[in-house]
Amino acid sequence: MECIKVCVVGATGYAGIEVCRLVLNHPNMELVMATDRKEAGTKLSAVYPSFAGVCDLELSLPEPGRIAEVADVAFLAVPHTASLGLTPQLLAAGVTVLDLSADYRIHDPKVYEDWYKTPHTSPELLSQTVYGLPELNRAGLGALAARRAAGEAVLVAVPGCYPTATALAATPALAAGLATGDLVISDAISGVSGAGRGCNARTHYCHANESVEAYGVAKHRHTPEIEQTLSEVAGRDINVVFTPHLAPLTRGLLATVYLEAADDATAEGVQAAYEARYANEPLVTVLPSGSMPSTSSVVGTGRAQVGVALDDRRRRVIIASCAIDNLGKGAAAQAVQCANIVCGLPERLAVDSAAPLI
Repeated sequence: MECIKVCVVGATGYAGIEVCRLVLNHPNMELVMATDRKEAGTKLSAVYPSFAGVCDLELSLPEPGRIAEVADVAFLAVPHTASLGLTPQLLAAGVTVLDLSADYRIHDPKVYEDWYKTPHTSPELLSQTVYGLPELNRAGLGALAARRAAGEAVLVAVPGCYPTATALAATPALAAGLATGDLVISDAISGVSGAGRGCNARTHYCHANESVEAYGVAKHRHTPEIEQTLSEVAGRDINVVFTPHLAPLTRGLLATVYLEAADDATAEGVQAAYEARYANEPLVTVLPSGSMPSTSSVVGTGRAQVGVALDDRRRRVIIASCAIDNLGKGAAAQAVQCANIVCGLPERLAVDSAAPLI
């Protein structure tokens, strides 16, 4: 089986270092390069001492030509807009790209430009990109695998953490026709690591500890990504009211969605639809009726847990909740899961562990 040589760009951020950790434990991947503009020349283990004796790679500058010399696959754990300058060069040099930023997630470059306030400089790549949520788009990833096997470098846009959890919670109801109307409400809570390694007033310990707050209300940039995904699932335009919250957790994300139920929906039918939708998904577990997920059950993993209920008082509402690790299934583990598929490897390699018990 092929040994995939990997470069992680932006390796010292939380998502980047999590990709490094997963790759180092992957039986068919080798971490050959890790980059960081500010820390170039420093050993990765000097930035993260837990890597001492495990990986002593020296961090490099993210130079596309150098990456192409040593790596088959590049994971781009970089800020939004930064991928625009790297991805076209890497693809042209024959490197398959797993982009963890938002730069290639949105199909319409105008929508991207409206929300991210920057021109999209390579819109021609959008039609060649596959949105990397395997549970919704495994066929698209499989098509990329065939293209890569034929010698082509391919591009995966790895979903955001909030869109991943919201989509996994809402998809079965929308796909089965159990949810009507055009409105989905998503209330989501994330740990502080979702804000990245840099510290600001909101994420400072003294502010975030013992406090929960909503942020980005009615304007969070994940909104168009969620709407795009749910509209494709439903086969009609879906409008999303999305409210993210910051909680005093290091890792973990819980999204609870609310959908108007069809007249003939029953609690048993909704539960059965969720169980059927994810029956063959190795990394998604639907909990028994009456149970709802918690972040502690998935933290540190690439797994997702989903629970669902029907509230049939007055207005009938389907309530579905999905727990993921924002750095796992919400970022690094999902990127590795996609890389496994695109590289023709078993999908669960290095991402199918249980959460620590304590």
